[in-house]
Amino acid sequence: MGNSLSNQVWDQLICSDCGGGLIKTNQGASCVHCGLVFPYSASGSLDLRLQRPKKYRLDFELGSPLLSEPDFNFNPLQVNKNPQVDYSNVPAPRHLTKDILSYFPKAKSNASLMLDLGSGSGIHKQVSQHAGFEWVGMDYEAPQAQILGDGHSLPFKDETFEFILCVTVLQYLRYPLVMMREAHRVLKPNGKIIGTVAFLEPSHGTSFYHHSHLGTYNSLQYGGFKVEHLAPSKEWSVLIALANMGLFHGMPRPIAQALITPLQIFHKFWWQLGGLISRRNVEQTRIRHFTGSFTFIASKQGVS
Repeated sequence: MGNSLSNQVWDQLICSDCGGGLIKTNQGASCVHCGLVFPYSASGSLDLRLQRPKKYRLDFELGSPLLSEPDFNFNPLQVNKNPQVDYSNVPAPRHLTKDILSYFPKAKSNASLMLDLGSGSGIHKQVSQHAGFEWVGMDYEAPQAQILGDGHSLPFKDETFEFILCVTVLQYLRYPLVMMREAHRVLKPNGKIIGTVAFLEPSHGTSFYHHSHLGTYNSLQYGGFKVEHLAPSKEWSVLIALANMGLFHGMPRPIAQALITPLQIFHKFWWQLGGLISRRNVEQTRIRHFTGSFTFIASKQGVS
């Protein structure tokens, strides 16, 4: 995998420890500044993960308002009426819904790079290339990734990527605020980050923090991003997430979903009844409070 990295990507790589430049070698890469050697993994990925502890300083301004727009809309995502990329005939992973894909940016040139942060098996490669990007897949341990790296210390130069895709990654990070700062650093001005994060899903076993809407907004804002959309999934509710992720361990999913369907129907009915009594529209609140995950779309402000 690492051997297949283009020269353009190699030119953007740095040492994850000191930020120094890398020299390409037959065995992997070495840092011209600190001398660390980064080998290829058994599967061929270039292993740029941290090799020793590294300090990262964060400063906080207490008392500052969270929402720059007090009336920010946390409602479910709607399809973008003016998409930059047509995905109507492109097969996409199920979790990349039409709503999410409609916000994917189009590459500005043939040299545009995008980072698939937490790329796993590389299932986002086709949809990324369809938008005109050169796909760069980085994961902490997936053998199919081009680069093995740590989201807390991204091994790329400042302002490398036009687009970052970050699907179900934040909950696995010990320090999500650090990752957001790093993502902001490697994104070009006016670049976009799109991702999802778990909320009321069961623990993944290795997950640290499942994010509420305010927690996700806070992480993005702290990273330096302008939040454009932060939307709960109305399809992936807490009850559906529980049924699909082992509430009835070992039970076939169709049966598990059938068991929670009456409860889900009654849950919606009960909230609608409460809304009629209070004479308020509570549906958006219900979805936000009981979603399994949130989708976020944000951008890095600046002049290219």
